[in-house]
Amino acid sequence: MTFDSKMQTVIDHWDLMAPVLSPLQSEGDYEAMVERMNALMDYIGDDEGHPLTGLLHLMGDLVSEHDAEHYGPVESATGVEMLRHFMQDRGLKQTDLPEIGSQGVVSEILGGKRELNLRQIQALSTRFGVPASLFV
Repeated sequence: MTFDSKMQTVIDHWDLMAPVLSPLQSEGDYEAMVERMNALMDYIGDDEGHPLTGLLHLMGDLVSEHDAEHYGPVESATGVEMLRHFMQDRGLKQTDLPEIGSQGVVSEILGGKRELNLRQIQALSTRFGVPASLFV
């Protein structure tokens, strides 16, 4: 496939991709992007090597840029730090998070022995009603 034919494919499908790849201009764009991210996480599941994982990260970057622009700079916090914050804020124990896994799995994540996977990130996003990008 030549470069020209690849570019024609991009042009032919741009209407589908533009909303996912364009900077967020409004709160409506922001909310739609968060919905798309959640749907993509559902589609990808636990497959961290999925070909669309890069797209998910790009979408998360757009959401983060919007947050920084509209809500000010946010201290860089890891997904685990965000999880700890939400647990403390809501008085949750490790056993209160079955959507992540067993108490042992939650303990390993909080202890830095295991990272949050895409399924867990999506579950936390849904549970706490926040963008998944907070846990990435």
